[in-house]
Amino acid sequence: MAPKKKVAEKPILLGRPGNNLKSGIVGLANVGKSTFFQAITKSPLGNPANYPFATIEPEEARVIVPSPRFDTLCDLYKPKSEVPAFMTIYDIAGLTKGAHAGEGLGNNFLANIRAVDAIFQVVRCFEDSDIIHINDEVNPAVDLDIVFDELRLKDIEFAQKHLEGIEKITRRGGQSLEVKQKKEEAELVKRIIQLLEDRQRVANQVWTAKEVELINTMFLLTAKPCIYLVNLSERDYIRKKNKHLLKIKEWVDKHSPGDLIIPISVCLEEKLTGMGSDEEREAYLKEIGTQSALPKIITSMRQKLDLISFFTGGPDEVREWTIRKWYTAPQAAGTIHTDLEKTFILAQVIKYDDLIEYKDEPSVKAAGKLMMKGKDYYVEDGDILYVKAADGKAR
Repeated sequence: MAPKKKVAEKPILLGRPGNNLKSGIVGLANVGKSTFFQAITKSPLGNPANYPFATIEPEEARVIVPSPRFDTLCDLYKPKSEVPAFMTIYDIAGLTKGAHAGEGLGNNFLANIRAVDAIFQVVRCFEDSDIIHINDEVNPAVDLDIVFDELRLKDIEFAQKHLEGIEKITRRGGQSLEVKQKKEEAELVKRIIQLLEDRQRVANQVWTAKEVELINTMFLLTAKPCIYLVNLSERDYIRKKNKHLLKIKEWVDKHSPGDLIIPISVCLEEKLTGMGSDEEREAYLKEIGTQSALPKIITSMRQKLDLISFFTGGPDEVREWTIRKWYTAPQAAGTIHTDLEKTFILAQVIKYDDLIEYKDEPSVKAAGKLMMKGKDYYVEDGDILYVKAADGKAR
């Protein structure tokens, strides 16, 4: 008898990002955050200016996720409506030393970071006498320390308050299940406080599934995934060289191991945004021998958060939906409409590659590639779903 195929265990992941992924742009003042926001969102909402705290309240805008598969499905179905996946980007006020204690716009800054799922941290690596540096010199390692310490110190404050609440229960004594659970939680929180005091991020540690469930209730700033965007001059970006890059890598390896570092030239992206057409932008990029960093930045954050896409398609609409890996078919249906999760019966599943190979749905079905999946099916990246539910259908 053949051995049963081993099914991978569903992991419990830090954070709870949903279909509306929210990413915040953070960093010190005057590092290029608002200009980056304008470039990536193609939006005039930002307020770039040459002085600290030009952005007071966080600006927000939606960014379409680059998706060749979505474009191909639109060409195939030629629908009346096309709805791509998107990410919501927030331009958060610049941080300064002492923010955890309320200095500058610290309280606003830290509260706004707590509301997002992930962080783009912009690090300045360009020299420009016309743009003031808040610390009077371009030193990315120092800048990274300042932002990291403010988030870390605020998390220590959050964790200590959380611990105080737990200990009110454990001091009652007794052998109840609640007291036992709170004692275990107290030990976890003490470990978190210690690693923060040792200058480590919560997101870069290994946690058990039970620990992750508890950590997710604390909404810690250093538990959020982070991608470091190294803002270079156009010249340095094109030649892929800058004297600060090695020091940044060493810093990330020490304090944020495994996290991505993506070079970007915000001034180049701003220039591209100002061009009149895609053809003009492509011609300029070809001329200077480089590519825009924006598509990589968007897709990398989705990967960082273990997000995948499934599609619904037909002559009326093609839509790309964002879910987290390990979503079951009912959970995926719930992103379309909550009622579909509650009344889910089954999902007809077509693999994207099969649809492209066989050209249309009837041919996929004739080839035996149309699959019927139940409540225990984990949706895979690129699946095209047709959901059957007790109160209706959705595709």
